[in-house]
Amino acid sequence: MKRSEYQRAQERAAAILKSGGIVIAEPEAEHIEVADFGLGDLEVQGLQLITYVNSDRYCAKELVLFPKQTCPEHLHPPIDHEPGKMETFRCRLGKVLLYVEGEAASDIQAALPPGSEAYYTVFHEVELHPGEQYTIAPGVKHWFQAGEEGAVVSEFSSTSRDEYDQFTDPRIARLPVIEEDGQDRT
Repeated sequence: MKRSEYQRAQERAAAILKSGGIVIAEPEAEHIEVADFGLGDLEVQGLQLITYVNSDRYCAKELVLFPKQTCPEHLHPPIDHEPGKMETFRCRLGKVLLYVEGEAASDIQAALPPGSEAYYTVFHEVELHPGEQYTIAPGVKHWFQAGEEGAVVSEFSSTSRDEYDQFTDPRIARLPVIEEDGQDRT
């Protein structure tokens, strides 16, 4: 991802947070993480996030999704005698379609990202609106997509170890590779 694209996504995410009345400090705005998951199509599969705290006991984040943007299917596996991350998603702005293991919806509302359909395997649909929340147990496959207006989700969880997340799409790289503008991607 080009540095200019990364910075535009940071600015856009900060503006969405502001529009939802979620105040962040300037240093937080400058450090919004932008994840394109190495797929090169941030608008379709990506996520913008701020980590407020991530200790050995708990974690709090804001997740910002652009309109119809999808965070790909993944799970949080057990690590070192810990059961894996348990997380509660609380919708703050917009609509979020969350998909978890369980009885599949007969007709899901989300649009599967073109070319990645085979990597989405769980379709129990949970629709979240502002003020609604859902807790995902450790080790449960899940993915989520914003509605037409985008969304903000507050995540409260046990310790986050994103580098250990297991994605169903083997092409995914969790940490972004940022190129300076004008450089070719290798």
